[in-house]
Amino acid sequence: MITIRTNHGDISVELFDEIAPVSAENFRQYARDAHYDNTIFHRVIPNFMIQGGGMDASMNSKATRAPIKNEAANGEKNLRGTLAMARTGVVDSATSQFFINLRDNDFLNHGDRDFGYAVFGRVSAGMDVVDAIARVATGSMRGHQDVPLDAVTITEVIIDE
Repeated sequence: MITIRTNHGDISVELFDEIAPVSAENFRQYARDAHYDNTIFHRVIPNFMIQGGGMDASMNSKATRAPIKNEAANGEKNLRGTLAMARTGVVDSATSQFFINLRDNDFLNHGDRDFGYAVFGRVSAGMDVVDAIARVATGSMRGHQDVPLDAVTITEVIIDE
């Protein structure tokens, strides 16, 4: 079990090691390296998703390891409460950033519009915390949209396995 500790409460996460081994291990390694400590959920869009894991409260990007292979073809769907790897328009570009789906986002699934976004885990407890984060006021900051006006900080990610 993984615990994402935030300034809004804890989110417990189960990783899908068997169907998304590259993405799950990637997330674990960033957690082991304390990469997620003091990063923020920098993109919060109600009824869509919350995204974090790559920026600090000043909207500075943290250095990452090399991008990983996109595992979106693993059969998992972007359903409410699942975690997926964030990426650019390049299929195999995911590094540390991830998002938690606030609803079923079928258009993010493999093959629905493009290669898709790799689902690699799900929230097992703390969806109320995720929903609370989704309700924070947002605005623009340093060229980014949908940024919480008061930082939603990931204080640490704990591996309890």
